[in-house]
Amino acid sequence: MRFVWDTAVRRGTAACLGVLVLGAALPACSDPDGGPESAPPPRSTGEPGESGTPAPATHPFTGGTKGLTGPVLAVKIENTSPAFPQSGVSAADIVYVEQVEGGETRLMAVYSSRLPGRVGPVRSARISDLHLLPQFGRPAFAFSGVQSKMKKYVRRSPAYDVSQEKAGGAYFRSGAKPIPYNLYADPKALLKRAPKATPPRDVGFRFGDAPAAGGKPVKSFTARWPSANMGFTWSAKQKRWLASWGGRPDRAAEGGRLGGRTIVVQYARTTRSKFHDFLGSYTPLIDTTGAGRALVLRDGKAYKAKWNRPSEDKGTTFTTAAGEPMNFAPGQVWVVLVNDGKPYTP
Repeated sequence: MRFVWDTAVRRGTAACLGVLVLGAALPACSDPDGGPESAPPPRSTGEPGESGTPAPATHPFTGGTKGLTGPVLAVKIENTSPAFPQSGVSAADIVYVEQVEGGETRLMAVYSSRLPGRVGPVRSARISDLHLLPQFGRPAFAFSGVQSKMKKYVRRSPAYDVSQEKAGGAYFRSGAKPIPYNLYADPKALLKRAPKATPPRDVGFRFGDAPAAGGKPVKSFTARWPSANMGFTWSAKQKRWLASWGGRPDRAAEGGRLGGRTIVVQYARTTRSKFHDFLGSYTPLIDTTGAGRALVLRDGKAYKAKWNRPSEDKGTTFTTAAGEPMNFAPGQVWVVLVNDGKPYTP
C-alpha cells in the first residue's frame, strides 16, 4: 500500500527514488531521522471543506447541522478492558475500530462537530492510522507515542502531530487505572497546538433516507478479531446501535452505552506490516484503499454494500448492491475494520 503523501517527501531529495511500500524494503536515502531530508507535508489540495470555501450545509462526517467548520482532530484510544469506561468516545463524529497486535483492537476517534471535555485513555498510534488520515486533509492527530522506527512516517504524514511528546501540556494522568491506561487529553488544548488543522471535508459518506430495498431486519451483529469481539444491538427506543465488548455492555465514562446511528462493517485485507511490538507480535496493516465489501447497519436493518477508495487522499464511498449511494443515518458513524475472511493474526 503506497503512502500518497510520500511523493512530497521524495521530491525533497533526488537520492530517494524508490516508492514507499509498507512491508517492503525502504530505498537507501537520508530521512528525517538523519536530519537533512526533512520535508514539509504536502500543501492543501483544495478539496471540499478546505479553508476559503463555503461551509457545507450539513457536516460531512455526521449529516448534522452543527460544528460545520470545526477543525478535525483524530485521537488514538485504548479498546481493551483495563481502559473501560472510555472518555470522549460518545462525542466523536466517526469512530474507527482497528486491529492491533495480538488480535486486539484500538479506536481512532475523529472529532470536528463537537469536542468532549476530555478523551482517553490515549494510546500509541499504528501504521494503519497514517493510511486513514490523509482523507481528512491536515487533521490534528493525538496519540501517546510510537515506536522509534515509525517516527519518520509520522513526520512525513500530512497530519499535525499533537502527541504527548509534542503537546505534553494537553495531556494528564487521572483516576485509579494503572499506567498506561490512565493517560487522557484535553481536546481544546490539543487543537491549540495545531492552529492550522483543516476543517471537515467530504470523506465519501452520504446521509439520508435508507434504501427502499435490500435491507434485512437484524437485532444484533458481532464483529470478530482473533482476540476480541464487539457486538452492536439495535435499540428502537434510542434509535441507534448499542455497543458491547466481549459480550458485556460497552459503557461511556460520561454515562450510557457507546454506539452509533450507523455501523459500517468494512471488510479489508489485513496483512503483516514491517513493525512489531517488544514481544515480537507484528502490527497488522489494514488495506483501506481499493474496493471491497461492507455491511451497513442502520435503522434496525443490515444492508450489503460495496466500498471504494481510489487513493489515500480520497474518502471511501459506499454503494448498495444495485450501485446506488448507501446512505447513512445522520449521527455518529462507527467504521469497524475487520479482515476480509476469517479473523487473522499476521
